[in-house]
Amino acid sequence: MKKIRCRAGFFLCLFWLLSFAATYAVEPTEIETEIQNGNYAAARSMIDHYFSQGKATPLEIWNLNFRKEQMDRIERDFRADPSRVLNSIRQYYPDVSPEQFSRKLEEWKRSKALETITINGEERFFHSAADNLFRIDSEAKRVKSEKEGPTKSSLDDFLRLHLTMLHTQAKETNTATGLAPQTIRAVYTLTVPPDTVPAGETIRCWLPFPRSDHRRQTDVVLLDSNLVNPIFSPPEYDHCSIYSEKIAVAGTPTVFRIQFQYRATGEWFDPSHPAQKPYNKESELYKRYTAERTDHVIFTEAIKRLSEQIVGEEKHPPLVVRKIYEGITTTYPWARSREYSTMPNIPSYVIENGHGDCGMVALLLITLCRYNGIPAKWQSGFMMHPDNDGMHDWAEVYFEGIGWVPIDPSLGMRKLFEPPEPNDFFLSGMDSYRLIVNEDYSCNLYPAKIYPRSETLDFQRGEVEWRGGNLYFNQWRWNMSVEYLEEKP
Repeated sequence: MKKIRCRAGFFLCLFWLLSFAATYAVEPTEIETEIQNGNYAAARSMIDHYFSQGKATPLEIWNLNFRKEQMDRIERDFRADPSRVLNSIRQYYPDVSPEQFSRKLEEWKRSKALETITINGEERFFHSAADNLFRIDSEAKRVKSEKEGPTKSSLDDFLRLHLTMLHTQAKETNTATGLAPQTIRAVYTLTVPPDTVPAGETIRCWLPFPRSDHRRQTDVVLLDSNLVNPIFSPPEYDHCSIYSEKIAVAGTPTVFRIQFQYRATGEWFDPSHPAQKPYNKESELYKRYTAERTDHVIFTEAIKRLSEQIVGEEKHPPLVVRKIYEGITTTYPWARSREYSTMPNIPSYVIENGHGDCGMVALLLITLCRYNGIPAKWQSGFMMHPDNDGMHDWAEVYFEGIGWVPIDPSLGMRKLFEPPEPNDFFLSGMDSYRLIVNEDYSCNLYPAKIYPRSETLDFQRGEVEWRGGNLYFNQWRWNMSVEYLEEKP
């Protein structure tokens, strides 16, 4: 009899729960609250329930599915084994007691030098948390340096010679542009592993390609490819790409490959900018590039406070830019970043966490410049330095009477020269080893992408999708080989 009553009670509770679930109305704001609180399992269930209510609009369905994807991406970024992270750090503190080490860990977490996140009640470490700690925290950086000695950089050695040559050439010729030309040839390959997409399905692919509409980058040519009916993005598109489609074949990787060549030159403008004129504040250029822009160039209260701290009452544009550049390069060390698509406002993240990678500090600089009435824009692509090529982001600022001037706060953090030699080349200069792909951030691809992008802000590695959805970065790989050709007389 007890068993019958228990079963009856169980089914009554189950009926009540199902009835409650059927009638309980989930709202998107409640879902967002759960996401912000790190309750990803609950948020995913609530999204599914919201869809089952049948009242979600197509836009809400798209946005909430992307929120699911963002949670997946954050979990991938914060996937490090905690014991491995702690052991990597502990080796530099062998004589510290367990209690002292625990206190240090808590201090590093509070200062955001050791990046963690709580997901579904579990503390998770960023995949580069240990490495970043020794870049961000000055005391940890000193401890590591004392144990291993100063870090040597082949890029620093190369830049010292190259920047000295650029600076000398600019002074001797009294020319700011067209310095030290380099002809660069590259092969870019994107590979989708076998059976990632079902056989017979069409894979859509966008590959990065050099822009041909920038003064520092000319003579762009596609030398070879294995693409089928490639489509170039129109010149007015701010993300420069080549698009192609291929049919997936069972057991065979799908490879998209291009070989291109271009001519790159360096620039250096006198940072005092004596020829600068008052801005034409009615021009379309001025209005566009001093405006706020979602989601990242927003004049938040944090931006206003930071501007007051580092710019103060200065109004002369070249001096304002210098103050912003120096404030960023001395305050926010470079560190590996989580994926941009998971951060709602990148400059706010940099200010709050005290560090950022190249694109993050570039966005902070752009936002501060625009807030101070100085036109600034995003630019990105690749560093193509010998033995040091890779994705990179920087910026340009506009001075009336001079034009657009390159500025790279990330490379500006590298103190290449000993005093009294100046270390401000990247305040108003650019080396001859860049590949420019993008002239703005979060712009449209051509042809349009159907599913959310893997990289919602930048466009460097490429993008891939098929009828079943987007293929994220972990589902394919990319590679670029670079060759340097001698300049003809």
